[in-house]
This record gives sequence, structure tokens and C-alpha cells, in this order.
Amino acid sequence: MSTLKNIPLDLDIFYKKKNTPTIALGDKIRIVIYLELPKQVVEGEKKEKERIQAFEGVVISKHLKETNIDATITIRKMFQGGGVEKVFVLNSPWIKSIDILGNSIVRRSKLYYLRNRTGKSARLRRRL
Repeated sequence: MSTLKNIPLDLDIFYKKKNTPTIALGDKIRIVIYLELPKQVVEGEKKEKERIQAFEGVVISKHLKETNIDATITIRKMFQGGGVEKVFVLNSPWIKSIDILGNSIVRRSKLYYLRNRTGKSARLRRRL
């Protein structure tokens, strides 16, 4: 039975990223994701172009702590008058980098009320 208890710890070692920043609700962040995972380049072959895409928005919810393998964040951005939300797994191999662009003052654990707001009412107070 001792080997079965060690399995989750071994998964943490293999899948956990070491360079994830501390993300708080209300943070404006930019996540760069791979559209296609880069392939291993064998010696003598030509390296293919990386296909990446950046998604920039406000963190409206966090699920589980960042120490867990399956921790997720939901990011919302306004695009062409409508809102777009995406859920990202923090330790996913599809994520290339996470940059924190700014912080905001929030007093709730989930910012779902931003879904009903547009324009100036959807702004958050910036932390100096």
C-alpha cells in the first residue's frame, strides 16, 4: 500500500510547473499558449515555426490553490462589445508563459458580477 500513497506525489513532480507566478483575483494577466505543441527537433532537421497566441484579460475566478496540479483560473476580456471567457489549467503544457500586467482591489472571491457589466462600469480600481 505504500507505493499507492506515493503516486500523487510523483505526479506532482512530473507535471507541476516551477515558474508559475502568484495570481490574485482582479489581476490583469497575459497568458501565451501554444496552438500546436513544439515538436522535438532531431539533429539535421529544420525547426518548425512556433504557433502561439496571447490571451489578455482579468482573472475573475480561481479554482483550487496554485499548489495543486489541476488548479484553474478563469480569465475574462472584452472583445468587440462582448465578453470572452476562457478557463486555463495553470500546470498545462500548452501554456508557454504567464505575465501579470496589473493588480486591482477586489473584495469578493469570484468576480462573476462583471459578466453583467459593460463599458466604464466593468472597470476595477487599480492597486497602486
